[in-house]
Amino acid sequence: MSSHSLEVYYDGACPLCRREAEIIARRDTANQILLIDIADARFDAATVGRPLDELMARIHARDRDGEVYRGVEVFRQIYARLGFRRLVWLSRLPAIAQLLALGYALFARNRLRLTGRCHSKGCALPGAAGGEHRPSVPSDGS
Repeated sequence: MSSHSLEVYYDGACPLCRREAEIIARRDTANQILLIDIADARFDAATVGRPLDELMARIHARDRDGEVYRGVEVFRQIYARLGFRRLVWLSRLPAIAQLLALGYALFARNRLRLTGRCHSKGCALPGAAGGEHRPSVPSDGS
């Protein structure tokens, strides 16, 4: 674990994910968040202790204490560190939390298709060694 209070593992080959990471990096003036591009050929999933497929399926983060966060909770952890505590509080209200969880689940499930990384044989993810890694994800997102 680095000196940062949160390590965030994101798919830098995803244009939307990359844009969000850029916004986070600009707002993180206290340098609390380490953004790690898991699509980078130099990334080794073994250093995180999670398989690449799992990390690619949805966003992950790990705090200084080793606690692992997934999905919407990662964004809550990020935005709390960036000073958006009221937004985080609102995101925990039951109805809003359910909508956010559903919205993120739909995005995560269809992210490859939505970002143009699917073709007739399925959806391709960059592999840790720079090659293509093909999970069993049909191109229709189901």
